[in-house]
Amino acid sequence: MSFDSLETGSVIRYPYLWVRQAVTGELEGRKSRPVAVGVRVPRADGDLLILLPITTKEPMSGRLATEIPDIEKRRAGLDLDLRLWIILDEYNEDIIGRSFYLEPVPPIGRFSKAFFLPLMRELIARRKDMKGVSRL
Repeated sequence: MSFDSLETGSVIRYPYLWVRQAVTGELEGRKSRPVAVGVRVPRADGDLLILLPITTKEPMSGRLATEIPDIEKRRAGLDLDLRLWIILDEYNEDIIGRSFYLEPVPPIGRFSKAFFLPLMRELIARRKDMKGVSRL
């Protein structure tokens, strides 16, 4: 397998490290969870991925997040019986080929462009307010 199928809107499993955990000194994600590939940036030393967490916990007021509709959960290979949100105000960044966490397995699914691209526009517009964890 290769990483060629990882593109904007792909959903993979990844040991996401929340910003609040990194701030307290944690170095590893507590569990593998679904994440969306927000952006893939080509680089000579390996493509940079911006990964957005998907969670079952309803986000607190003030968080930038979007609930995932059933049709998109189906496309993304996610559990239809759960309420799920994409968190858009924090991210992990990692590099293909240098990561300890990315596996060359196919995505579990992908979001439609009609659903995901407006979210990415919102993310880009608010990028200064985002917090991230570099897994490099």
